[in-house]
Amino acid sequence: MNIYGSVTGTLKTDLLKTSGTFNVLVGVTGSVAALKLPLLVSQLLELSRVDVRVVTTEHAKHFYNPAEVSVKIYSDKDEWELWKQRSDPVLHIELRRWADLLVIAPLDANTLGKIASGICDNLLTCVVRAWDTSRPLLFCPAMNTAMWLHPITAQQVSKLKEFGYVEIPCIAKKLVCGDEGKGAMAEVSTIVSLVKEYLQKPDESSLEA
Repeated sequence: MNIYGSVTGTLKTDLLKTSGTFNVLVGVTGSVAALKLPLLVSQLLELSRVDVRVVTTEHAKHFYNPAEVSVKIYSDKDEWELWKQRSDPVLHIELRRWADLLVIAPLDANTLGKIASGICDNLLTCVVRAWDTSRPLLFCPAMNTAMWLHPITAQQVSKLKEFGYVEIPCIAKKLVCGDEGKGAMAEVSTIVSLVKEYLQKPDESSLEA
């Protein structure tokens, strides 16, 4: 098998859905709160029957060490290296099929604006644009207080909620930049607790069977 065939095979194995497992896809964007990604992933994996994969934007990579993340991290490079011809899998669709829940933590101001406008110019925003809206999508805004207070922010958050997405509100604290005020990402424990609530909800598809 050539190297490309091996990559395709690895993808199919990595994104194989397992019965009884709840698949959580974590999206991470270019906010300093991305440094909490290793902690978020490790705490999600402590939940019963949960499997996790990560989709990162390029700017998010600046804030965390991938060696500290114990699951597969997908990025834009993977999307473009995987697809060579018409019969090949499309990564953002494969991720969409695999995931039972998508949580974007943190969601920076730039990606918030993209999603609110329907822009899909990287792997994460393509996953969001293709997302099955019958499945939960949680988003955790994180940005500087001045950016959070800009009038466009409330409009964009409202738009995402109109789509059916669930906001995990940002909190007030002293930010890394030194400013104090609202804009910090919700605590990891808060995010994990909310994901856990979806684990406990009955599977509607099984109820219909």
